[in-house]
Amino acid sequence: MVTIYQAKEFEEFLSKQKKTSLQSDQAYQVAKEVIAAIQQDGDKALDKYVEKFDGRVPDNYLVSEAERKAAWEQISPKTIDALKRAAENIKAFHAKQIRESKFMQTEPDIISGQIYTPIDKVGIYVPGGTACYPSSVFMNAIPAIIAGVKEVVMVTPARSGEQIEPILSVAADICGVTKIYKIGGIQAVAALAYGTETIEPVDKIVGPGNAYVAAAKALVYGDVGIDMIAGPSEVAIIADDSANPVYVAADLIAQAEHDTLARAFLITTSDQLIKQVEVELEKQLSVLPRVDIASEAIRNYGGLIKVDSIEEAFRISNLIAPEHLEIQLDDSLSYLGYVKHAGSVFLGHYTPESLGDYYAGPNHVLPTSGTAKFSSGLSVADFVKSTTFLYYTEKALKKAADDVIQIAEEEQLSGHARAVSKRLNNES
Repeated sequence: MVTIYQAKEFEEFLSKQKKTSLQSDQAYQVAKEVIAAIQQDGDKALDKYVEKFDGRVPDNYLVSEAERKAAWEQISPKTIDALKRAAENIKAFHAKQIRESKFMQTEPDIISGQIYTPIDKVGIYVPGGTACYPSSVFMNAIPAIIAGVKEVVMVTPARSGEQIEPILSVAADICGVTKIYKIGGIQAVAALAYGTETIEPVDKIVGPGNAYVAAAKALVYGDVGIDMIAGPSEVAIIADDSANPVYVAADLIAQAEHDTLARAFLITTSDQLIKQVEVELEKQLSVLPRVDIASEAIRNYGGLIKVDSIEEAFRISNLIAPEHLEIQLDDSLSYLGYVKHAGSVFLGHYTPESLGDYYAGPNHVLPTSGTAKFSSGLSVADFVKSTTFLYYTEKALKKAADDVIQIAEEEQLSGHARAVSKRLNNES
């Protein structure tokens, strides 16, 4: 069921994988239509597309305080306690990412520096409907709130057009989400980006979604900020004979059950481990509730890759630049320096990627589809802007003037040069 590759074969497979162009995708065309309509007609278009895609327009898009309070009664105390502990771990990790503004005096007459200011208003998209993810609420809202964002607005689809999943409301309360709207899909992204009579626009939109949501985010980028255009979820596991095949198979399946396009790879020096993992995949998939989804993903996009050395394993992993990288080797910490490209790294035999998804602290909103080669996971830095500043005295300007004028004239920008020379001549 799962394909076994030699290293060279896998590299050929990887080179043939092409990313879907949103411009040629049906999702892009639908998103373009919906966004244009909502920009022009506001709530009227919003109602139209909510009715079309969700089947029913809610009586009120905004989740009321009474609804938020009632949600707590529908969640078990045990689940609430688990959510609170997870939120504390995520807060503790992200609190250490806060950046301090810097004032630098490079010379007696020159002061420069950089100040950090939070984005005013952020919208977080949280998937709903067939599945719900309170962890997505935490991972998107907590770093924004720690960064100092004053208003965090959440959108998520409602069940039967009326009630959002209670656990999502509870998660939003735990981390301090300001408002929740019962809306999902392209129409939610468009409403956040451009505003309607009911929903105020935000400055940045973050959070995962399906292909239509991704297309919508791509289209509104520039009018608002976005976090990233996420592709299918991925895991690569580097392992040797010290790894437990039961754990390896379980971790591959955990990623594959996300959706049929998920990618799950084992990279190993061990022929024996490959054989054992093959058997374990069959065994564990047979009792998995989402067996159809996971099986299709593993069959079409998974792979067990045989390499000659651990160094080659990391070379292959860096080519993939996986969203999640597990290093199931003894003394795994000593191999961290081999990692060049990965969204997040999970070290050792007892650190499954599930810990990162829900609980440990690092963010689970991560670059996919090889974009870890040039981008990073969501963090507090995504919710602040940096502004540089500069102060020169007259004495300092005179010292720099000849150089600035010379460069400006080389670029044939005489106005730039005059802005300096007029000050030197004390013109008024």
